[in-house]
Amino acid sequence: MAPRLQLEKAAWRWAETVRPEEVSQEHIETAYRIWLEPCIRGVCRRNCRGNPNCLVGIGEHIWLGEIDENSFHSIDDPNCERRRKNSFVGLTNLGATCYVNTFLQVWFLNLELRQALYLCPSTCSDYTKGDGIRGGKDYEPQTICEHLQYLFALLQNSNRRYIDPSGFVKALGLDTGQQQDAQEFSKLFMSLLEDTLSKQKNPDVRNVVQQQFCGEYAYVTVCNQCGRESKLVSKFYELELNIQGHKQLTDCISEFLKEERLEGDNRYFCENCQSKQNATRKIRLLSLPCTLNLQLMRFVFDRQTGHKKKLNAYIGFSESLDMEPYVEHKGGSFVYELSAVLIHRGVSAYSGHYIAHVKDPQSGEWYKFNDEDIEKMEGKKLQLGIEEDLAEPSKSQTRKPKCSKGTHCSRNAYMLVYRLQTQEKNHTKVQVPAFLQELVDRDNSKFEEWCVEMAEMRKQSVDKGKAKHEEVKELYQRLPAGAEPYEFVSLEWLQKWLDESTPTKPIDNNACLCSHDKLHPDKISVMKRISEYAADIFYSRYGGGPRLTVKALCKDCVVERCRVLRLKNQLNEDYKTVNNLLKATMKGSDGFWVGKSSLRSWRQLALEQLDEQDGEAEQSNGKINGSPFNKDESKEEKKEEEEELNFNEDILCPHGELSISENERRLVSQEAWRKLQQYFPKAPEFPSYKECCSQCKILEREGEENEALHKMIANEQKTSLPNLFQDKNRPCLSNWPEDTDALYIVSHFFLDEWRKFVRKPARSTPVSSIGNAALLCPHGGLMFTFPSLTKEDSKLIALIWPSEWQMIQKLFVVDKVIKITRIEVGDVNPSQTQYISEPNLCPDCREGLLCQQQRDLREYTQATIYVHKVVDNKKVMKDSAPELNVSSSETEEDKEEAKPDGEKDPDFNQSNGSTKRQKTSQQGYVAYQKQAIRRSTRHRKVRGEKALLVSANQTLKELKIQIMHAFSVAPFDQNLSIDGKILNDDCATLGTLGVIPESVILLKADEPIADYAAMDDVMQVCMPEEGFKGTGLLGH
Repeated sequence: MAPRLQLEKAAWRWAETVRPEEVSQEHIETAYRIWLEPCIRGVCRRNCRGNPNCLVGIGEHIWLGEIDENSFHSIDDPNCERRRKNSFVGLTNLGATCYVNTFLQVWFLNLELRQALYLCPSTCSDYTKGDGIRGGKDYEPQTICEHLQYLFALLQNSNRRYIDPSGFVKALGLDTGQQQDAQEFSKLFMSLLEDTLSKQKNPDVRNVVQQQFCGEYAYVTVCNQCGRESKLVSKFYELELNIQGHKQLTDCISEFLKEERLEGDNRYFCENCQSKQNATRKIRLLSLPCTLNLQLMRFVFDRQTGHKKKLNAYIGFSESLDMEPYVEHKGGSFVYELSAVLIHRGVSAYSGHYIAHVKDPQSGEWYKFNDEDIEKMEGKKLQLGIEEDLAEPSKSQTRKPKCSKGTHCSRNAYMLVYRLQTQEKNHTKVQVPAFLQELVDRDNSKFEEWCVEMAEMRKQSVDKGKAKHEEVKELYQRLPAGAEPYEFVSLEWLQKWLDESTPTKPIDNNACLCSHDKLHPDKISVMKRISEYAADIFYSRYGGGPRLTVKALCKDCVVERCRVLRLKNQLNEDYKTVNNLLKATMKGSDGFWVGKSSLRSWRQLALEQLDEQDGEAEQSNGKINGSPFNKDESKEEKKEEEEELNFNEDILCPHGELSISENERRLVSQEAWRKLQQYFPKAPEFPSYKECCSQCKILEREGEENEALHKMIANEQKTSLPNLFQDKNRPCLSNWPEDTDALYIVSHFFLDEWRKFVRKPARSTPVSSIGNAALLCPHGGLMFTFPSLTKEDSKLIALIWPSEWQMIQKLFVVDKVIKITRIEVGDVNPSQTQYISEPNLCPDCREGLLCQQQRDLREYTQATIYVHKVVDNKKVMKDSAPELNVSSSETEEDKEEAKPDGEKDPDFNQSNGSTKRQKTSQQGYVAYQKQAIRRSTRHRKVRGEKALLVSANQTLKELKIQIMHAFSVAPFDQNLSIDGKILNDDCATLGTLGVIPESVILLKADEPIADYAAMDDVMQVCMPEEGFKGTGLLGH
């Protein structure tokens, strides 16, 4: 099928030879493309939007073949959420809680710890009856032990593939969106658990943490002089091993226990010798726990950057570890076997992902615990501690050392858990207490109900899809209309009918109607012609309307379109004809007045008007169904365009008559006017004998008289007040003139308006009064002090000599007289001078004004500040990362416009009436200030300066992050100052720090960070690291 534009031209080609009044039914059907050949499936690859008979490629392909049942629904098989046989249960990652999940799985597989927690008595008697659990209330654990009990019971006997640990995490007060130090979490939680269990009466419960995880070592110091041995015994729950410079775990243990010499400044004070002596110090392992936790110190403090970093060196470790060589007392068995490897994936200390490789103590098989996903590790997958790094190129990875059988190497393992080897394998199964099992059964019942519900929803979707499948297969074959009766339906609705993902809505044809409530010919590209049989079924099943039958073909629209097309075709010829007629000399005085501006642009106006009429309803690119056409908006837009484009309206006066300005029009012949009228039938018509507007003539005459009067008034005022007009010989309050003791005040706004009138009296209105009330408060008091009038408020007033004031009172009406008088106080020292204002200052209103000004400076939103980067106290330009939140000065000028009248101020909501009036006056004064000041005092952005959009309630820390993006300077390298004041309180807001709009902040950067690829680290580092502060781990 030909492209859409070719189909469009072919549908209207007949209009070149057929006049509008000769349009027949055959022409109408051709315009609506009724008899275009329908497309054939397989030949036409996509839908032809210009052919209403093309019903190919509208979404039917997914229905006409065999369809998989799974395509009828978007519901996953609920059995995928079911726990697999002989597998473990996972834990949901709540955001950044993978470090918690790994430890929970390791502790769960410690059978002794699990058994002890099950023996811990529960205090949840509110949820129990004599015959079981109350059905109306969900179980909510109250203590950490109860949370662990319930979690372990679910991990043991739940039917779910994974469970939600949010109750446990919430009880600890952990931030689910912030990743914490896993090793610190392990230490703090073990301490919390031991403290909690220490209150239990059962010794097996009370001492389980110490029995499982607690060992003893001694710090031993030996004096080299007398041989005296000093010993400090201490408990440990894990050994923290330095891995820098080591390749094997045994080397790390040896370094931990190695002897240290105390010499020189570091000598040891021996109590036996009573003096400082050279000595040796080392750690001796006195006893080891059943479960030996070895913390590999991968996260260390970097002295150069001042922040943590991760060591990604490979460390080798064996599945069997003999600790006998390292223990002081050799009696007993000290052979340990590996039971868990905790892993951190990622190269950064501030991001990454935690997983665990844990050995099942009963089967001896290894499993990979990755939040919700549990995977058995066997064969080639049994590589303990080996996980693919996140966000690190493979080229930068160090080659993995070769490992012998029974040993492993890892660059991501941060904790190794060893269990004391015993002769007997542990085959005892830990039994879940009846109370907990009842809770688990209840949760399993809910899960089974959910599975049944999901399966039923899947079945309903499949049944519905099958019914739809049969409907489509039946109806699609009957869609083509052929020569039988037909109707039009939108292509968009047909596509939605064939779209299985969205429910079918009623048919809505309103958006494709013309002004005659019929089908617009321009909408035919988004409509499809279907059989009346198919249309009857659609409307009976889905409803909607209006129905577009053969009677919906609009003859009026086709005739109008024919007229427009013919005019467009003959426009060039008519343009030449009109030009020749305009050049020819007119015979006689009969003709028509036409605006010169309209004559200059009539061709362009005609073309735009014809294009507008030709594509009046070209909204076919928009939605039809679900987006009804807004006729009101269209009428408003059309009205605005008509006001701009109407021909010959440039010679209309405001009263709708012929304008009196002859320079703006010319006379054209009747023949030229008739040609123009074909394109502009609604244009105003003014024959040559038409008189000009009588009202405009009267106004013109009055205007000439007023202009003469204005010039006379301006000349008189200029002569009377020459120095005030020319701004010469003006008094100054800071340097009071000696020859007078009194000065008068008028507003600077009056002075500007008066000077404007005197300069151009014909274009301005005379100034007849002086409104000094704007400078006073509602009580009639002055709003300014004498010092402020000499400084910041001086730009709001103009000072008047007494002689000038006498003349001003004759020329203008003054509402309020404002006078400043100088008085000498005392006879001895004439330098004591006082200045008194009439009226007097109103202290309350003055204070309120100052408070309002300060509040305005500290309660801004989206204001502009400027940041200069300095090196050696010199401002320099720095080409760096693209600016964020940078605005141009034009944008900021728009943003700083005064608020519209009537906008509410929260301070108005006061009960005191006088206070409310006072605030209103201050607001009016502030508005007056903005109106009176004409010269811009805005900061001009210079080369190399960055403009940032900020708000008063924004913290300094957030501003530093903006600066980091703008200058590529990390927050901890930024030294900020404003007006010599150092800004260093990251938690303070910009308002409290005195940063106001248009402020200039100086940025001095320390040595820049080298690796901007680790910008994620920078973002984390710039936030204060609070660790577990405020959580339940530090509350005991």
